[in-house]
Amino acid sequence: MAAGLSAVLGPKPFHVFLTSSNLSPKPRTPFLFPSSVFRNSRIQWKMRRKTLLTVCVLVEDQSSSSEVENLADEKLPIIVPQIPSPHVAEKLARKKSERFTYLVAAVMSSFGITSMAVMAVYYRFHWQMEGGEIPFSEMFGTFALSVGAAVGMEFWARWAHRALWHASLWHMHESHHKPREGPFELNDVFAITNAVPAIALLSYGFFHKGLVPGLCFGAGLGITVFGMAYMFVHDGLVHKRFPVGPIANVPYFRKVAAAHQLHHSEKFNGVPYGLFLGPKELEEVGGLQELEKEINRRTKSTAKKPINGS
Repeated sequence: MAAGLSAVLGPKPFHVFLTSSNLSPKPRTPFLFPSSVFRNSRIQWKMRRKTLLTVCVLVEDQSSSSEVENLADEKLPIIVPQIPSPHVAEKLARKKSERFTYLVAAVMSSFGITSMAVMAVYYRFHWQMEGGEIPFSEMFGTFALSVGAAVGMEFWARWAHRALWHASLWHMHESHHKPREGPFELNDVFAITNAVPAIALLSYGFFHKGLVPGLCFGAGLGITVFGMAYMFVHDGLVHKRFPVGPIANVPYFRKVAAAHQLHHSEKFNGVPYGLFLGPKELEEVGGLQELEKEINRRTKSTAKKPINGS
């Protein structure tokens, strides 16, 4: 602990002025001068006058003074309570209601479509195997076309997105590039239009036997699977219209979400137009660096607070 010294000159106590040869002992004579010299009263007065001052030494604790200076210099943070305005509170409540509405619709449609698809596959093959023969070619064609249709929908969606939605059908797709008002938007009509051929193909393949109906059934099943995956990744993960749970922790889906976010930023003239192969499209135009930046930005934004939607 550091300490400081301060010296102050001050008068002696008052009883010094009352000293005399009779009341107090005389000051001790310095050994350098003879006693006869101090018999002179004038010299005695000078010597006495010189001893009327005393030195006071003060010990100062510098640590305490430095602490006081530090407290004075330190700027304490001022915490101001954030009270949301009625307009902001109303907007947050509306966003929460919209997310819940879309969540109910997504869950109901997902469970409904999934259950119907599973039952349709089961009863179709059970009905076709009543004669005892297993139609291997028809079963293989059905499952092969299911996978092919799901992959083909990605390329169809990429072409339609570029050639139709951002061209002649922009008046409908524009609602997807603007702040959404309400749980739904005009762009959702495209999901319904893609569901129409899927339902038609599934219905024809379900009520008819043979290889061609089996292929149609597989194509409708593949379109349905792609539509459900598109809804969870695009609407749920990318645009936060409803929570998607563990899907958000899949690394490749994070890249897909970041790539589609770059489509909305229009940094590469709208590329990527596809969804699941969006990172590949960005690689072709030299956008991998921007993709990594967008992934980091979305990761930090998600870690801070949940996004209410876009």
